[in-house]
Amino acid sequence: MAIDVMLERIDKLAEFGSSVITISGGEPMMHPQIFEIIERIRHHGMIAGLISNGYYFQPEKVKRLNEVGLDYLQISIDNVNPDDVSKKSLKVLDAKLINLRDYAKFKVNINSVVGGGVANPEEALIIANRAIALGFSSTVGVIHDSDGLNKGLTDREKEVYKEIKAKGTKSYARWNWFQDKIVDGGEYEWRCRAGARYLYVDEAGIVSWCSQQRGTPGIPLLEYTPADMEREYITEKWCAPTCTIQCVHQVGHLDAWRDPQISPTDYENRKGLKKETVAQILSAK
Repeated sequence: MAIDVMLERIDKLAEFGSSVITISGGEPMMHPQIFEIIERIRHHGMIAGLISNGYYFQPEKVKRLNEVGLDYLQISIDNVNPDDVSKKSLKVLDAKLINLRDYAKFKVNINSVVGGGVANPEEALIIANRAIALGFSSTVGVIHDSDGLNKGLTDREKEVYKEIKAKGTKSYARWNWFQDKIVDGGEYEWRCRAGARYLYVDEAGIVSWCSQQRGTPGIPLLEYTPADMEREYITEKWCAPTCTIQCVHQVGHLDAWRDPQISPTDYENRKGLKKETVAQILSAK
């Protein structure tokens, strides 16, 4: 992505009054101007975060991230040893984690996963213990399907999930109690504010609810308006009850106490007279 395009999008998000921008991928550390991108985020007073595969944290790059003001980093580690499913393993990344321990001045969180596709759930415990030993926070995610919905866990996976959640100190990254009901096979009642409080912007600059619901609402960021935010804020999301997308849940909980949501149809009906109709009436006078 061209740097001028990235900076224009960051400026647009700043105009919206955004508090946090997290750069994900692909792999954000492969962008040749990643440090300039983070500097632009911090220039606007927004919190700057990265979600990375962890491969690119040599000491000089960690120090540079300190200089440009990175606030937090999350690395997801899928297994202890690389396999055919994932190469993001503790064995491959441990040296980079040590670099982060020794040099990083920003918050580091290590996320492990349980659920379908993970051959051995015990490995998530090993990853969590290593993260805590290095002084990082540790979280556990639940693998979801292509729509971001819960796929279900085995009894042992549920035990591992609960054991990891009990480890470590409290932090915003661990603000994920919504997962408990989902892990046990239930639904979680909440008000998803994706498209309003939370914007997922892909490489083409299109705003979607989240990474798993691409194309809805499907509006370019540079054309996005407060009216779009109002619509997405107040309308229900069909996928919410079994959603496992933690970052969207965390943002949604900020408004959990207010503004009950309605269906998209009810929202359109509630809007009443359109501006064009009002203008016609006034001009007729």
